[in-house]
Amino acid sequence: MSKKILFSIVLSQFFCTSLWFVGNAISNELILKTLSKTLTVSDLTSSTQLGFILGTLIYAVFTLADRYSPSKVFFISGLLASLFNFLLLYPYLEPYQLVFFRFFTGFFLAGVYPVGMKIAADHFDKNLGKALGFLVGALVLGTASSHLIRSLTASLPFQYVVLFASILAILGSFIMLIFVKDGPFLKKTISIKFSEAFVGFKNPEFKAAAFGYFGHMWELYTFWAFIPFILRSFQESHKLVFDVSLLSFSIIAFGALACVVSGFWSLKYDSTYLAKVFLILSCCCCLVSPLVFIYGSASVFFIFMFLWGAVVIADSPLFSSLVAKNAPAESKGTALTFVNSVGFFITILSLQTTSFLQNIVDKRVLFMVLALGPILGLLALFKSNKAL
Repeated sequence: MSKKILFSIVLSQFFCTSLWFVGNAISNELILKTLSKTLTVSDLTSSTQLGFILGTLIYAVFTLADRYSPSKVFFISGLLASLFNFLLLYPYLEPYQLVFFRFFTGFFLAGVYPVGMKIAADHFDKNLGKALGFLVGALVLGTASSHLIRSLTASLPFQYVVLFASILAILGSFIMLIFVKDGPFLKKTISIKFSEAFVGFKNPEFKAAAFGYFGHMWELYTFWAFIPFILRSFQESHKLVFDVSLLSFSIIAFGALACVVSGFWSLKYDSTYLAKVFLILSCCCCLVSPLVFIYGSASVFFIFMFLWGAVVIADSPLFSSLVAKNAPAESKGTALTFVNSVGFFITILSLQTTSFLQNIVDKRVLFMVLALGPILGLLALFKSNKAL
């Protein structure tokens, strides 16, 4: 039964998070449709992230995943997110409407990703790290899927990407509602407690895991958002021909395998130790990226991008597991949601900082700035009680 439940949670997460990067996969077409001269891919990504941040804050403050059935919260949120994504098909789309719809898609994804982790934590205790490895892997595949859909429908209007992603999210919502009931480790809270979101930070191990996660988030979504830009830049400078959308999907999706592997490794090795290792590796990728972009051959470049795509996300299920395990049992959903909220706020700072620097520094050295996050995350982890 536990395998069936895990499969249902993972499938629901994968289908619903396919909404996340729809704006990125068809950014050029959406911006052209609105006739906007100022919108950028960073703006579309940031609007989704900002919506997610506000959503997670509201979900956390009102302790929705701890007061009500988390499966039903997931179901309603997934349906609403798919609705706002579907509205991108409006034929007379204006720039402000595009940003508005992406914002509310992100807002209701706050009831999907962190609540999905809460549901997994309610069903799995001892093997939570492995379960979250599959769950974050599903998030990665879902995030990458819009690039795959764009590649497979390259000869069709871009609206098919919007339509397919919305249909997948609706299916995912119903799968969660029908096949996943409240878990045996669920502990509901009765009233709204505004302080619940901060209680976990009194625990040093929770605090270290949260700050390690914040550093990880500075790098992750900016790297994902800029993968097509990196590929196109390398393609132009080396005069190569390849499918940018398909390769973008492959690089991000490869991280799903890394999440599953790190989840299994967490059963054998200390999760904090593994998180440090992956943070160090992703930090190294940020720092050596200029050498690869400037001097690397095509084969070296592609191997490097897949490696970076793996290590940049491999620590995510580890941090989620550490946060969940060290959070107060009665407010686990709220703690996970709040930590997600802060983490995604950091992604906006990173996205906008990188977008700003894009016009100032050589694009080949641009991504060294992403090393700042892993460095600060590592400092937090080494100060914890589980320092190496």
